[in-house]
Amino acid sequence: MPSEKSARVAERRAQHNRPIRTSTRTFVKKAQDAIAAGDLEAAEANTNTAIKALDKAAQKGVIHRNNAAGRKSRLMTRLNRLKTPQS
Repeated sequence: MPSEKSARVAERRAQHNRPIRTSTRTFVKKAQDAIAAGDLEAAEANTNTAIKALDKAAQKGVIHRNNAAGRKSRLMTRLNRLKTPQS
């Protein structure tokens, strides 16, 4: 009996988390694309949106807080690399 109930609970939680995780991935992808294109204004705006989405997903427990922190760190590293001129 517990495994059947656990399966139902897991399915409900997966359905609840799926759109949050998908939208977070979309925001991160948009930020990465803007950084790759070299558009600084769009990159900064999209990166801020992605960071906000990652924070919310971590706060809701959809992704682990360290997972969110790592993704944010990688995004910021790419953005800062775009900001500083290459010599």
